[in-house]
Amino acid sequence: MGELKATEAAKALSALGASKGGLARAKSLTPAQRSEIARTAGAARWGADGIVRATHGSPERPLKIGDWEVTCYVLEDGRRVISQRGLQTAIGMSTSGGSSGAHRTANFIEKIESKLNVGNNLSVRMKNPILLMPPTGGLRAYGYEATTLIDVCELILKARDMKGMLLPSQEKYAIAADIVIRAFAKVGIIAVIDEVTGYQDVRAKDALAKILEAFIAKELRPYVGTFKVDFYKEMFRLRKWSWPNLPAEQRKRPALVGKITNDIVYDRLAPGVRQELHRLTPRDDKGRLKHKLFQRLTEDVGHPKLEEHLDRVTTLMSAADEWIEFKRLIDRALPRYGDTPYLPFEE
Repeated sequence: MGELKATEAAKALSALGASKGGLARAKSLTPAQRSEIARTAGAARWGADGIVRATHGSPERPLKIGDWEVTCYVLEDGRRVISQRGLQTAIGMSTSGGSSGAHRTANFIEKIESKLNVGNNLSVRMKNPILLMPPTGGLRAYGYEATTLIDVCELILKARDMKGMLLPSQEKYAIAADIVIRAFAKVGIIAVIDEVTGYQDVRAKDALAKILEAFIAKELRPYVGTFKVDFYKEMFRLRKWSWPNLPAEQRKRPALVGKITNDIVYDRLAPGVRQELHRLTPRDDKGRLKHKLFQRLTEDVGHPKLEEHLDRVTTLMSAADEWIEFKRLIDRALPRYGDTPYLPFEE
């Protein structure tokens, strides 16, 4: 263990020396040369298109800082990234103007670097954001490594401390930067204490308990039709089963339907929910469930989430021509909890 820490320390010292040399070199380059070097490095590492895959993250689950929401991702190489717009939002800057707005932000940082007579590595990074593909696919996004936000905030606060460096209209950026630094300082010390004391394991269990409490009802709820006929029709179509033209109460479903439903519905609804539902649901002498699993879902959280999930699953099924195509879609859009996220590698 001691040798490992020594090796890590040596690597850190080596990187520090390299960074000092790189800073001196960067000062001697023109802005155009620095941008070209950054683009070349990105292409060499990530391919000609420069796109990096994200394995985790979604605009639907943003990081909340004060009154702001920041979209964040984890890339396939483990880097933590915040969206370009998220960084602008966090420091109180307008996100209007698209790429030109992001360029204005980089220029603002470059001017501060120039006034403070510090290296322009930060503004170079901001002018060359990471191009990433979110886990669910769709539109590409631009982002920065998460530590860039802290670097930006610290630079703005340094400018604030130099009287007259920030314009009156820019003081709001310093206020926002101070909030960000304070927020992450509090979260950081809590995370470190949780790790060294082992409380993070307890915290994870407590979080799961709260999820189950929100989703699982203490009492059995009356039966309410929840699974719509379109859900089963699409499943039958993709599985190439013939649809029985009989009243609902006379239709017999293949035994595989229950297993499929567990997979595409309950296993993807929330962590631990299916296991808890099966634990609470009694079975008859033949091993069949005595009541529907969804009758144990809470009325305010569990049942609405189930209906929302079923709508999304049915939509994905209707968009597919084959069962294997649907499974790829759902594994990417609605992965099972605990599974490795779907990565769309080329066949």
